[in-house]
Amino acid sequence: MFRIPPAISTMSLGDLKRFIKTGEGTFLEFKRTISSPEKIAREVCAFANTKGGTLLIGVDDNRTLIGVDSYYEEGYQLIEALTVLCDPPLDYKIELLEMGDREIVIVKVEEAEKKPVYVKHNGKSEVYIRDKDKSVRASKERAALLRSQNRDRGITFEFGENEQRLFRYLNEYQKITVDEYARLINRSKYKSSRILIDLVSLGVLSLFSKNDQEYFTHSNKPF
Repeated sequence: MFRIPPAISTMSLGDLKRFIKTGEGTFLEFKRTISSPEKIAREVCAFANTKGGTLLIGVDDNRTLIGVDSYYEEGYQLIEALTVLCDPPLDYKIELLEMGDREIVIVKVEEAEKKPVYVKHNGKSEVYIRDKDKSVRASKERAALLRSQNRDRGITFEFGENEQRLFRYLNEYQKITVDEYARLINRSKYKSSRILIDLVSLGVLSLFSKNDQEYFTHSNKPF
């Protein structure tokens, strides 16, 4: 059984209403209730893997304040999500705002110092990130890019024929996917992905997503 830590809000009801008006986004997510620890874990891990954020439990998608019956009765799934299903453990703070006989649970999650944070479920470990107002499963490239941030030493890289082909391609077409690059240099997707991720880590390329497809480009602006 998990211990439910005490939670007192530093936010007034008026402050909360103004906060909610901004709507869901990269740093804010609404949940009507604590439906399952796995769903909550995905949200908080996505915040930790991005720039941090706030999860409001007891708020509908249309920004209506609904509240939960009792944080101390329903909070076990929340604590399981925060302390068991997230690896490594998160840096978080829980606040509680009373609203009549119901309560709004405010979960503030800091950006993780060591990334990625994984969600453990059914013997699997998955990485989630924030994409605008959604928490989505990270691609292999996104997860690899998060892992690359933990490297103690700088990346050593030699610009050979494979890289020259890449830059010629980008000069003509502006963007490239992993599959396209693998065909271009006649290498495996794994090898091609590693080259592209290293170039992103060096600041030479940028990784963007559009219409559920990820691509790499020279520019800091998506096409």
